[in-house]
Amino acid sequence: MEKSTHFARSGEVERKWVLIDADGATLGRLATTAAMALRGKNKPQYTPNTDTGDFVIVINADKVQLTGTKAEKKTYWRYSGWLGGMHFESFKEAMEKHPERVVEHAIKGMLPKTSLGRQQATKLKVYAGPEHPHTAQNPTKIDWRA
Repeated sequence: MEKSTHFARSGEVERKWVLIDADGATLGRLATTAAMALRGKNKPQYTPNTDTGDFVIVINADKVQLTGTKAEKKTYWRYSGWLGGMHFESFKEAMEKHPERVVEHAIKGMLPKTSLGRQQATKLKVYAGPEHPHTAQNPTKIDWRA
């Protein structure tokens, strides 16, 4: 019997499509479930230096919630690179304009800050409403509460 650790290669990984419904979800709990599925940490062949994750579809991103008073206090910022170019946006303003970006930002923040993390982030598809164009892939619905 050979006693060696098996390391998954990118060609031998079978990727599935999973669907997460964000209706009534807490943003952080939803993001951890999606990030684990994107990285493949829920699979037995998980390898830290290989992309073993699945494709993740998040629907109803406009119905995500925050707990406590974070909805009033949380701000998103970006910097243009110019003097005085710092732009701030509250959570409520961001949810009104583009709720997909709020969910994407939370999930991408839980991925590695490397080229592997950027590659894993490309498998994330977020939609504000209940419709998505990926029905041909037959996504399996996973429960973010589990």
